[in-house]
Amino acid sequence: MSAIADSGPAAPRHFLDFDRLDGNTLKAILGQAHSLKKGRRPEPGRGPLAGRTLALIFEKPSTRTRVSFELAMRQLGGDVVILSDRDSQMQRGETMADTARVLSRYVDAIMIRTGDPARLAELAEYATVPVINGLTGFSHPCQLMADVMTLEEHLGSPAGKVVAWSGDGNNVANSWIQAAAVFGFEMRVACPDSRPPDAGVIAWARAQGATVKVTTDPVAAVAGADVVVTDTWVSMDDDEASDRHNLMRPYQVNAALMAHAKPQALFMHCLPAHRGEEVTAEVIDGPRSVVWDEAENRLHAQKSILAWCLAEG
Repeated sequence: MSAIADSGPAAPRHFLDFDRLDGNTLKAILGQAHSLKKGRRPEPGRGPLAGRTLALIFEKPSTRTRVSFELAMRQLGGDVVILSDRDSQMQRGETMADTARVLSRYVDAIMIRTGDPARLAELAEYATVPVINGLTGFSHPCQLMADVMTLEEHLGSPAGKVVAWSGDGNNVANSWIQAAAVFGFEMRVACPDSRPPDAGVIAWARAQGATVKVTTDPVAAVAGADVVVTDTWVSMDDDEASDRHNLMRPYQVNAALMAHAKPQALFMHCLPAHRGEEVTAEVIDGPRSVVWDEAENRLHAQKSILAWCLAEG
């Protein structure tokens, strides 16, 4: 009798960046997120992830990411363990590779929020359980899942829509550009020459057939747009912020800029926001703002991401 070859355990389902995932998979995750939002919440301890544990690693502070991931896991029946730099040996120099190996023996999935994308990559390389990108200085894909979900709720299919970004070409802008390639909308980015989005991200998106336009003129970007998006001008741990406000002032999203978009255009912001800086109170607190829907949808999108990462078979 011949021995049956052992192919070993299946590779974990990481959720890292949009360019690492099939477009149909991302669309299916979003579809499930809409269903989870509408569905009845399971009884405590009886959801599809009952008996499973998620480790949350926070190397950068968080409100929405921490609360939404913790509640998402609990609402699916699972449990969470939360680690900050102060709570682990990483502060004393333990490598991310060793941390990945150890946590993989304890938990069923790991979410990390970190500044350095190389730390995310190292964690995913050595973990034998799914790793989720909760934010890096390069990208923020979980936020984009919530943003696209919100767009779909208010405007229907993203395909053919125009999304305009006015502000710093940061990690969230990078993920919006990647999302344009996946979901088929046109992406226009207005930012200073000295603060562009990642050139590799733009090249990748265009190679996938996406329409991505980069300009220094916010009016040109916003003209006729269906959605206008911005983010804070100065990110956490940013050491180059001394002259940032003067540089970014022309990119503030205010009523005058919104007037160039379509009459019913949405305003989006991943939060936290600084009223009077990247956006005026009139816009973010106005009738075209959907920022609170975005914040809520982090919960539902991440429930679906967790369910996909931990699906059996």
